[in-house]
Amino acid sequence: MDGLAQKVQFLPGTLLVGTRINVVRSGVLSFDPKEALPKRNRGYEATHRKMIETAVKLISDKGVEAVSIAALARAMAVNRTTVYYHFDSREKLIEEVKAWSSQQLASAFEPVKPPQDRAEHIFRFVLENPELLRMWVDDALNDGDIRRLYPHWDKMVEGMREKFSLEGDPDGIDPEVFSINLLTMAFIGPSIFKSSVCPDADNELVIQRFRKETMRMLENRSFFGEE
Repeated sequence: MDGLAQKVQFLPGTLLVGTRINVVRSGVLSFDPKEALPKRNRGYEATHRKMIETAVKLISDKGVEAVSIAALARAMAVNRTTVYYHFDSREKLIEEVKAWSSQQLASAFEPVKPPQDRAEHIFRFVLENPELLRMWVDDALNDGDIRRLYPHWDKMVEGMREKFSLEGDPDGIDPEVFSINLLTMAFIGPSIFKSSVCPDADNELVIQRFRKETMRMLENRSFFGEE
C-alpha cells in the first residue's frame, strides 16, 4: 500500500477532507480534485447571506470605505477567520456586495408581482441604499460591462426590439438607447429627486409619485416584463 500511495500526486496545500480515493485497475490510487474541497456545513449559505446583508448595512450607514474584513467581523460578533472562510479578501467581499445589489435591481423585472409593485421595489431600494447605488453607477461609468451590472440587459434590449418591430417602429427607435433611458429613469431618477428637488420629502411619498408617473409613461408596461 505504501508503494501505491507514493504514486499519488497531491497539490500543495490541498486538504483532503472527505475525499473519495479510488484504486483504478492499474493499481494507482486516484482521486477527484473536485471532491477535495472542504465540505460546507448546513448553515454556510445562511451565514454567507447574513454577512453580505451586514456589509450592505455598513455601506449604507458609513460608506464603502468603512467596510473591511475586521469591520464585518465586529458587526457579526465573529472572529476574522470566520469571515475569511467566506471571503478571502475585502475586494471579494465588495465584489459580492455589488453582485447582490445588481440582483436586487434586476429582480424587479421578473414578472412575478404586478408591475406597480416591481417599480416600487426599485424605487425603494435606490432610496434606501444610496451608497450602493453610487457604487453601481460608478461601475456603470467605468467598468464597461452592463451585463454584469444588470443581468437582464440582453433580454430587455431584445424585448424592446421585438416590441418596436411589432408596432412597425415608424420612428426607428434604438432599443439599446431606449433601454438605457429606462434604467436611468428607474435607478437614478428617484435619488436625484430626493437629493436635489425635494430633499425633505418622505421616501414613501417619493416612491408613490414615481410609481404613478412611471406607470403613466410606460403605457404597455413592457419595461416591467408585461406584454
